[in-house]
Amino acid sequence: MTSNAMMVGIVLLTLAVGAACAQTGAPAAVERPQTFMVPMRDGVRLATDVYLPRGKGPWPVILMRTPYNKEPGHGRGLSWQGYVVVVQDMRGRFASEGKDIAFLDCGNDGADTIAWLLQQPWCNGKVGTQGGSALAITQNMLAPEHPPGLVCQHMAMGAASLYHDAVYQGGALREAMVMWWLEKNGFDPEAAALFRSHSDYDEIWRRMDSVARASQITAPAMHLGGWFDIFSQGTINAFVSRQTRGGKGARGNQWMVMGPWVHGPARSKAGDLSFPKNAGELPEHAKPAFWFDYWLRGKDNGLRDIPPVTYYVMGACGEPDAPGNEWRTARAWPVPATDTPYYLRRDGALSRSKPTRNALPLAYLYDPEDPVSTIGGANLNLPAGSMDQRPAEGRPDVLVFTSPVLDRPVQVTGRVRVRLYASSSAVDTDFTAKLCDVYPDGRSMLICDGIIRARHRRSMKTETFLTPGNVYAFDIDLWSTSLVFNRGHRIRVDISSSNAPRFEPNPNVRSGGKPRIATQAVFCDRRYPSALILPVVKRSAR
Repeated sequence: MTSNAMMVGIVLLTLAVGAACAQTGAPAAVERPQTFMVPMRDGVRLATDVYLPRGKGPWPVILMRTPYNKEPGHGRGLSWQGYVVVVQDMRGRFASEGKDIAFLDCGNDGADTIAWLLQQPWCNGKVGTQGGSALAITQNMLAPEHPPGLVCQHMAMGAASLYHDAVYQGGALREAMVMWWLEKNGFDPEAAALFRSHSDYDEIWRRMDSVARASQITAPAMHLGGWFDIFSQGTINAFVSRQTRGGKGARGNQWMVMGPWVHGPARSKAGDLSFPKNAGELPEHAKPAFWFDYWLRGKDNGLRDIPPVTYYVMGACGEPDAPGNEWRTARAWPVPATDTPYYLRRDGALSRSKPTRNALPLAYLYDPEDPVSTIGGANLNLPAGSMDQRPAEGRPDVLVFTSPVLDRPVQVTGRVRVRLYASSSAVDTDFTAKLCDVYPDGRSMLICDGIIRARHRRSMKTETFLTPGNVYAFDIDLWSTSLVFNRGHRIRVDISSSNAPRFEPNPNVRSGGKPRIATQAVFCDRRYPSALILPVVKRSAR
C-alpha cells in the first residue's frame, strides 16, 4: 500500500534510524531479517522482523512498532552499530493478525513484545524503543505499562495524549488530518467511528493518554518536536509530565529538542518562512546512536552535561540582523516568562492598555457551510507551516487585532492563549484564534493557532451548552512557540469561528441537528477585557 501518510512515517523513520546512524562504507549486518509471529496475551500474533548484527551476542535491542509496514527494511541502520533491531507491524496491520483500531491496544502489545524479546538468546536484557510520528505514539502508549527490560525511548514528533494532541484540539475534531490518515492508510472503519463517537475525553481516551499516567512511566526518553508540528504540544507535554511527575527512572531523565519544524525531518523551511541553515541541524545528542549508546551500552558520551532542553528561538526571516534564529538551552520547561496581556480593542488595535470603558461588542455571522479556509499551520495533509493570513483576514467573519509597530524586539517563548469574552445565538459553536507576525511589508505570517468548542469550554470530559445571548469566557489554547518579534514588526491576533478543513466546522447545533448560521459577538471593553496572553521573556533564557 502506498500513500503520502505512509511516506511521512517512512521519512521520519529514516531520519531517526538511517540518517542519524548509518555511515558510508559501514559493514552491513544481515541482508534479510528473521521473521517471527509473536503471540500477544489474547492470542493474536504480530509479525515481527529481527535484524541481528554480525558477531557474537547477546546484544541490546531497539524495538520499533509501525502501522506503515515493517517490510521496507528500515531496521538495518543501528544493526550496523551492534544493536539488534526489531520492527513490528502493529495489530491488524499488514502481516499482523487482529483488528486495526489504530493505537487502542498499543500499550499491552508493546509490553508483550518486550516480554518476548527478553526470552530470546540474542537479547541481553536491555530494550530501547524508537521511531517518529505514529512510531512515537506507539512508544507513548507503551510507556505507562513500564515493562521489565524497557530501558529508554527515543521519540520524534508523536502525540502523548491521543485525544488532546491528535484527534481533538480544544474539543474540535481535527478532521482533515485524522480522518484522512485513517482512510488513506486503510484502517478498519471502526477506528474512525470510534474516534467520532467519543467526542468527550472519557476512559477510552485516558487509556491512550501517557500524560495522565506519567507517574507510571519509568523510562528515560528523548523527545524531538517542532513548533509547526502536528503534535508540537504533545511533545512538550510528554517531556514535562515525565520530567516532573514521572516514576522512578523517568523523573529527571528526560531530554527535549524543539526546532522550527513542520511534521517531518529537521529542515530550515517551514511553510513560507526560510530560517537560517542552523535551523535544520539536529543537535548531536538528539541522534539515536548517541542516545542509545548512553542508555543501552553505558557509554560516557557527555549526555549528563547537556541541559535537558534545547530549543530554537525563531526570528524574522530575511532580516540579517534580526534577533533570534538561534539554538538555546534550558534546565527546565517552560523557561521563565511573564504572561503578558495584549488587549483586543474595538477599533482593531491590540494594546497593552486595558480598556477603561464599556462598549458594544464586535459582531459577525458564522456560517458552517462557508467556513474560513485553512492557510498553513500544524498540518499533515494540508500545506503546513507559517503562511500569510491576509486572504483569510479579508473576510467579514474574521476579526483582526494588530499592535502598533514595535520599537523594540519582543521575545515570546512558551504557551500562548487567548482569553475571549463572547456570546453566540447558538447553543454550541466554535471560536478560533491565530497569532501572526506582521512583517514591515504587510505579510501576516502565522505562528500558532487554536480553537475551543463552546460545549467544552469548561471541561473536555463533559458538555455544557450555551444559553444564546449570554456572555461567556472562552480560553483558547494556541499551544506553544518560541519567537522574537523584531523591531518594526507588529503582533496580530485573528479571531473567528472556523478554520476548515483543519478543524471540522461546528454546525452551531446539538449533535445531529441541521447546520445553522450563528451570530457571534466578541467583547472588548472594561467589563469583558478580551486579551491575547503572551509568555514574554524579559531577558534571554539559556
